Order: sequence, then structure tokens, then C-alpha cells
Amino acid sequence: MTALPPDPDPARIPDLEPGGGVSPGSTPPDSAQTSGLSAPEPRTRKGPVTPTAAVTIAAVAVLVALFLATGVLLILRMTGVMS
Repeated sequence: MTALPPDPDPARIPDLEPGGGVSPGSTPPDSAQTSGLSAPEPRTRKGPVTPTAAVTIAAVAVLVALFLATGVLLILRMTGVMS
């Protein structure tokens, strides 16, 4: 099914000249416009952390800790503290 265009039918517009122009002093009718939201959006949840988010945060924290520990160990070996 094809949607109808939002513009009015040119054959039924008063003061419209052949070729689509308008006579001086006339303005064409506006097309239907929609601005803003058609329905209010639901509010975001500001409750406790979901289990999935908690597991993700814990996994990222473990990876960051391992990365930092490896970096510290490499620096200590390069400086000769741990040989």
C-alpha cells in the first residue's frame, strides 16, 4: 500500500496557476507537519544495578587490574628490582 503524500491535491488548491506557481499576493497552503514526539517517552530507570551490568563491571575491573599488575611486573623486571 502506498501512502498518500502529505501535500494537498494541486487541482483543488485555490490561486494555483498552471505550472505550479501562485499569483502575486497569494501563498500556497502548508503541508501537514509533525514536530516533536507523538507520545511521551518512558522515564529511564534509576534503580539498582542489574545483574548483567554488575557482572560486566566486575569483569572490566578484573581485566584492568590484570593489565596494571602485568605493567607493574614488567617495569620492576626492567629496572632490576625483580630478577
